[in-house]
Amino acid sequence: MIHPVYYKISNPYFYIMKKTTLLFLIFINIIIGQEKKNDTLTEVILESKRVQNNSLILPIDAISSQDIERYAPTEITTVLNETPSVHVFSGALNTNRLTVRGMGARTPYGTNKIQAYFNGIPITSGVGETSFNIYDPESLEHIKIIKGPKATIYGTNLGGALLFQTKLPENHKTTFSNRFTTGSFGLLKNSFQAGYRDDKFYLNILSDHLETDGYRENSNYKRNNILLDMGYNFNDNNSLKILINQLDYNAQIASSINATDFEEDPKRAANNWKEAQGYEDNKLTTLGLSFQHNFSANFTNTTTVFYSYLDHYEPRPFNILDEFTNSYGFRTLFNGSITTLPFKNKFSAGAELYADTYNWATIENLYEQNNNQGSLEGNVLSDNKEYRNRLNAFGTFSMYFKKLVVEVGLNYNTTAYNFRDYYNEGTANKNAKRDFDDIWAPSLNLNYHFSENNQLFTNISYGFSFPNLEETLTPEGVINEDIGPETGINYEIGTENYFFNKTLKFKAAFYYMDVKNLLVANRTGEDQYIGRNAGKTSHKGVEFSLNYLTNLSKTITLQPYINATFNHHKFEDFIDNSNDYSGNDLTGVPKNLINGGFQLKHIKGIYFTTTYQHVGAMPMNDENSLSSDAYNLINLKGGYKAILSDKFSAEISGGINNVFNEKYASSILINAVGFGNAAPRYYYPGLPINYYGSLKLTYHL
Repeated sequence: MIHPVYYKISNPYFYIMKKTTLLFLIFINIIIGQEKKNDTLTEVILESKRVQNNSLILPIDAISSQDIERYAPTEITTVLNETPSVHVFSGALNTNRLTVRGMGARTPYGTNKIQAYFNGIPITSGVGETSFNIYDPESLEHIKIIKGPKATIYGTNLGGALLFQTKLPENHKTTFSNRFTTGSFGLLKNSFQAGYRDDKFYLNILSDHLETDGYRENSNYKRNNILLDMGYNFNDNNSLKILINQLDYNAQIASSINATDFEEDPKRAANNWKEAQGYEDNKLTTLGLSFQHNFSANFTNTTTVFYSYLDHYEPRPFNILDEFTNSYGFRTLFNGSITTLPFKNKFSAGAELYADTYNWATIENLYEQNNNQGSLEGNVLSDNKEYRNRLNAFGTFSMYFKKLVVEVGLNYNTTAYNFRDYYNEGTANKNAKRDFDDIWAPSLNLNYHFSENNQLFTNISYGFSFPNLEETLTPEGVINEDIGPETGINYEIGTENYFFNKTLKFKAAFYYMDVKNLLVANRTGEDQYIGRNAGKTSHKGVEFSLNYLTNLSKTITLQPYINATFNHHKFEDFIDNSNDYSGNDLTGVPKNLINGGFQLKHIKGIYFTTTYQHVGAMPMNDENSLSSDAYNLINLKGGYKAILSDKFSAEISGGINNVFNEKYASSILINAVGFGNAAPRYYYPGLPINYYGSLKLTYHL
């Protein structure tokens, strides 16, 4: 691996602070002068399987650790797919594209349109790209999904927000546990956890190793992860948390294949990727320090500073990408209430600064001259650096009346890119700055409680999504001055109800989002795109979820559930290269999504779960002339948890994925183009029937 020499220039992000200091002070000023008296808020928002979000009055979707455990302990894409209107296109463990209500479906690779956090630390890059399947599912306590731009304090991305939270150790115990998993296609996984927690201090250490040979050619995957999470309460008013996460993984890339190969030999890798033995090698370090201070019983502040380093090396058939990114910033959040007002209330106000310096070079790949030994570095083709900065300032204010809760929010965003080309330094216009227009994004949430167990909620919010890296640059590698963010208004109304002593939960929502300045990535080469704003889309859909928990006997419980999404997403106004696609269905969005299943548990520790996933057909190109086939998957899992002594327990489990060996495409590359005489490569084949088994041992001191 080589790292070309990059020249140091001054970082331009500090000017942003001047533009927003006054705004931030306005948000904070509402707490000045209030009395320091205790006036505890009583909220009627109910708890169930959902995890409460203290900064949003609307019900949100949350995936608990119990939900995650219904699946194999290797990845989180399958459990994310249970959430209504959420779908993950999974080409491989390292190739995932998460879409929310159709947002992100047109992104060729990777995930954007959302803002993601890991234990409160932003993990979305400076151009809005998020890697989420790199975290060990066994380490997670829950995943919260906020759909649409209504979560003001987590940004107002059109796709919403994704919040990961790791598990805490058991209280007043020292715990050691280890789970070993093996399965089909050379799957081996070992996850070790050691932790301690008391009233003042907690320490959690997790170590995870995952490897698989893969189902397809050139698809080996190896990952090692170490997580240190610790915290200390100095007193009732001050606490400190420290997070260190080190991730190292190497993943071969099989890439997409054409229709003939998909039907006849789905194990095949794309020929050029196989010949180049393409892969990606990543080393990611994340550091976070969070301090919480309680000024009074109803006024607190949490401030987090963070740093991350990503080293990425990727030999590809068309070139070798060598890049590294330094990211850093802070996030501060004030929560409280104004006790001088005649009604109960709460507010949140704060700011988040994220800055990264992205260095990348492309290098000639001489794999065709390397005697079938794979990739070989040649001459440097490009050498670039980009400074990327974003600042969000935000505030929400919630008012609690007898049955009605009203929440107003405002998010302010300023974003800038500063590009440098060190390969063509003597060429004019190779260095450029791009300051996007400042964006004000308001939000209004209403929540009306007809009774203790029945509520109606609604939202109107404005959001935006910035272009990703490929879209911000032209094929020649200079700043694309003409491109801007997508913008849209989200409308949502829904209901959440509990019946039969809260054993049955029903939730339904209708949403409509009108998106303008649609970002379009036009492919000009095998790894070249040019982005532009073209037309608008409408996103309409209905979501349902039903969850029931009942006792079949004194020793057996049954929990069935079903989630469904029916949508109608269309191009309202879209002309591309003189082709008018207005009125066509939005590319890459399944017409419907249905997930369900049930879990049986016996008081003696025996359990059995089955999960079902239906993914409807979807258009694969803007013309709507090609469509993927709908498919249905069924997974089974069973296990037994045994308490062997006061200090020692064991769990054995196993499962079968894709029980009926369905042939399906787990991911689609939309608008694929064939180069030369090659057929376009649309398909990433999904895994056939596969098996796994696990043994977990736990020891308590």
